[in-house]
Amino acid sequence: MNPAWALLRLASPQLPIGGYSYSQGLEMAVDNGRVNDPDSARRWISDQLLLNLARFEAPLLLAHCVAASEENWDELLQRCEEHRASRETRELHQESRQMGYSLQQLLNGLPELDAPARAFLEQRSEPHLALGWALAARAWQISPQDALAAWLWSWLENQLAVLMKTLPLGQQAAQRLTSELLPLLQQAQQNATRIDPDHYGSAAFGLSLACMAHERQYSRLFRS
Repeated sequence: MNPAWALLRLASPQLPIGGYSYSQGLEMAVDNGRVNDPDSARRWISDQLLLNLARFEAPLLLAHCVAASEENWDELLQRCEEHRASRETRELHQESRQMGYSLQQLLNGLPELDAPARAFLEQRSEPHLALGWALAARAWQISPQDALAAWLWSWLENQLAVLMKTLPLGQQAAQRLTSELLPLLQQAQQNATRIDPDHYGSAAFGLSLACMAHERQYSRLFRS
C-alpha cells in the first residue's frame, strides 16, 4: 500500500478530532489588532513556529511518536505527564484533552491499533492530542518524522483557515502565505529534531496571555 495514503489521512482536516474548532490564541490576536493583515499574520505564525513549536511542542510530540514506535511505554508515560503539565491555560488544556479523547474514540474503533498500544491507551483516563497522534502514527505505520511533519502541516493549515474566517484574507492570499511559511515549517521540524531533550522548553508569554484573554472574549468563533 502506498504510504502516502496513511500520511494524508493523519494530516487531513477531515480527521474527526475537531481541530478546526480551535485557533490557539490567534482569534484573540485578530480581535485586539495584533494580527490585522498578511504581514502581521506572517509574523505571528513565524514566531509561533520558531519560538514555541520548534522549541517545545514539536520535539515533545516527536518524543511521543518515537516512544510509541519503539514500544517504550515507560518513556511514553513520562512524556504524557510532561505534556499534561505543560498546558498553561484552561483553554489549551481543554483543547488537548478534547482532541485526544476524540482520537482515542477513533482508534478504539479501528482494527489497525495493535494490542500493546490499545492496552496503553485504555489505561489513560484523559489522553491528550500528542499521545493520540503518536498512537495513530504507530497504528498506520507512519514514521515519527513523518508524523511530526503531518502535525506541523495540519497546525499551519488550521492557522491559515482561522485567518480566512477572521480577516479579509482570501484563498489566494492564504496560498501566498503558505509559500512564504513553508521554509519556516521545514526549519521548525529540523530544529525540533535536533534539540536536546534536556533543553525542551518555551516561554510563549504572548500566546498564554492571548489564550487567557480569549476565555473572556465577548464574541468568538473558536474555542481557543
